[in-house]
Amino acid sequence: MTAPDPVRFGEGGDAAVLLRRLELTVRRRLDGLLQGDHLGLVPGSGTEAGDSRPYYPGDDVRRMDWFATARTQTPYVRETIADRELETWVVLDLSASLDFGTADCEKRDLAIAGLAAVGHLTVRDGNRLGAVVTTGERVDRYPALPGRLAADRMLREVVQTPRASGGRRGDLAQALESLRRPPRRRGLVCVVSDFLGEPDWERPLRALGQRHELLAVEVVDPRELELADVGLLTVVDPETGQTLEVPTGNDEVRRRFAEGAAAQREQVAATLRRVGAGHLRLRTDRDWVADVVRFVADRRRAGAGGASR
Repeated sequence: MTAPDPVRFGEGGDAAVLLRRLELTVRRRLDGLLQGDHLGLVPGSGTEAGDSRPYYPGDDVRRMDWFATARTQTPYVRETIADRELETWVVLDLSASLDFGTADCEKRDLAIAGLAAVGHLTVRDGNRLGAVVTTGERVDRYPALPGRLAADRMLREVVQTPRASGGRRGDLAQALESLRRPPRRRGLVCVVSDFLGEPDWERPLRALGQRHELLAVEVVDPRELELADVGLLTVVDPETGQTLEVPTGNDEVRRRFAEGAAAQREQVAATLRRVGAGHLRLRTDRDWVADVVRFVADRRRAGAGGASR
């Protein structure tokens, strides 16, 4: 499997050409590797409650009809009615911490590529796609509209989102909270972020999970997981402006950094499990399309749809 061309919207090239290249990468590879009826990221068999039927081994236990089971003393499950249209909302974090990358692209570029992949996997058969884009300085809302043309137009506008100035922390929790009011029809909420900092986004994400399917796309750069031995390194926190000199030649410093980074990533993964979100990790040094394909294939094998737990 060949790696896709890197996505680098910040290099000063023609954004339209880069978007076209990204579109071809996503469509050709995802369509080629995910043949058959599309199950992808949408709730598998529907979200509206239907009739009950007897339980059979292999049924999703989360769909147990406990009232019918208690009344008849026989296990029953509640079937669901497939929605004619799915409404997907993507909360895209483009705060200053994503303006960083040491491998094939910046995290910001990979986050936008994630938005493009989610759009490709959900926008069909009248499904609608909307987005809330937050940078810490501004929040842009794109209404949920049907069709590929609307999704492509939104993607072009998102690419033009100005970068946040240094010293401004993103507010992912506020962006998530904005999706709760007014309430929206049941569907899919996808969050694309690096999830750095305190997990103040857990509460609003959990609240959204009571009504919607959840998917979290975590964007990671390898230098956030371990330090290379490059001598005395001056680093700047883009969201606080704090400067720190790190002696990367010290084995103990590199070990403690790696342990701290691993603990932070495990905290993110544990939090996402608690709120019931599917978790897809994309890295700037990996074939991100292959990771998307692997994630979707795992969801297919999981059976009855819904976010992986």
